[in-house]
Amino acid sequence: MSDSIDNKKIVDRFAGEKREHSYIEDLDSVSTADKERMRLAGIDTTTRERSATYLQKDHSLVHCNVTQEGLEVMDIKTALETHGWLNEYVWRLVKPDKDEFTKQADEVPHLGYFIRALPGVKSLSPVQACLYLATDSISQNVHNIIIAEEGSNLHIITGCSTAPGVASGLHIGVSEFYVKKGATVSFTMIHNWSEGVVVRPRSSIRVEENGRFINNYIVLNPVESIQMYPSTHLVGDNAVTSLNSILVAPKGSHLDIGGRAVLSGKNTRAEIIARAITTGGTIYSRGQIVGEVPGVKAHLECKGLILEGGGSIIAIPELEGRAEDLELSHEAAVGRINQSEINYLMARGLTEDEAVGVIVRGFLHVDIEGLPPELKEEISRNIQKSQKEYL
Repeated sequence: MSDSIDNKKIVDRFAGEKREHSYIEDLDSVSTADKERMRLAGIDTTTRERSATYLQKDHSLVHCNVTQEGLEVMDIKTALETHGWLNEYVWRLVKPDKDEFTKQADEVPHLGYFIRALPGVKSLSPVQACLYLATDSISQNVHNIIIAEEGSNLHIITGCSTAPGVASGLHIGVSEFYVKKGATVSFTMIHNWSEGVVVRPRSSIRVEENGRFINNYIVLNPVESIQMYPSTHLVGDNAVTSLNSILVAPKGSHLDIGGRAVLSGKNTRAEIIARAITTGGTIYSRGQIVGEVPGVKAHLECKGLILEGGGSIIAIPELEGRAEDLELSHEAAVGRINQSEINYLMARGLTEDEAVGVIVRGFLHVDIEGLPPELKEEISRNIQKSQKEYL
């Protein structure tokens, strides 16, 4: 990770005392302002198109509801009390002494969610989880466990956001994913923080034979800093992973975002794709692919646009081959919009601002598998909003 961030000082900056909130039976009672903040993070408070909903405000579970049989969603504390076997999964993929943030999540836990699909169960609509900071200058330390049992299919949308008026805070999110034989997990994370929030996800994924893990990470709005580097381990034959990032960094934002894929099963496949735009902020776009056995294939791609002076994008691709007869590739490109593209669109009647907007939206477009049409439209609207406000 970038040397400019002192993790110990970050942990010490924010209060760790408990902030409790009352349970909400009906999400219609959520304030209009909070609903809007959640909506911009992909959370549907009507829950009409959701198989389950988990909402945590600061350190309290304030709403949890499951509408589809075969899915389990609850806070991690309740899950550990309900399933004795779950202790075998907690802190198995992410070690509590990994860094200052995992230590904080282990020593001062503030719940987090447990999501599980039983064998053969396919989520008919997305499971949504919202981790919401409602109090200024506090730390929210969550630990999430996701298990897709054999032959199941889980589509999860996690929206992280702050309440209106919350200027700063620390969000630590430890997540451990278990994708069993023949299962699929599509996990989309959408961030809608305020400018003074520090975000530290710490995630690891284990994918078994014929399993698929699709991870989409979307940051379009200002944030103080995000530092994340999920590690996906393809341990089963024919396992597949796809890691996609869509990043916009306005002035003052520091994004250190990437992903790692370790291919140790036969015929495993991996793809890591990042689209990054800076309008004055700093972006470190990292990716590492490790091929451990013959016959594996993987591709790493990072493309960045610098749209204003003072911003920077640092692309750091890494390929590591540990066997013969494997195919690993990478592509990285950072630069400005080609003036000829702007001129081409202006010659067809667009203004310069409109031309830049069309190019930016096209550049950031990544076909995110498994997203419902309404969420794709929302992401497109957010990209357009970012382009208008920050470009």
